Amino acid sequence: MRKLIMSVAAAAVLASGGAAFAAVKHTTGTIKTYDGTAMSLVLDNGSTFTLPNAFKNPGLKAGEKVRVSWDMSGKHKIAEAVRIVK
Repeated sequence: MRKLIMSVAAAAVLASGGAAFAAVKHTTGTIKTYDGTAMSLVLDNGSTFTLPNAFKNPGLKAGEKVRVSWDMSGKHKIAEAVRIVK
């Protein structure tokens, strides 16, 4: 029983450490280009994001200031949310 409790505790510690590295990042910038067909968004600072298939456009257009919540998938930045900032 003691070994089981120690194993479960060790697994919980390791799992919680991995979650900290998977934190969503945020970037604020101005849209340079938005392509709804290619599902891509490029900001004026050169950051390029891939948008998910279920993305609903909140009215994005070039020149609009946005906040992008994103995470890495391999070498690609995947946008989880894009909000227009006033």
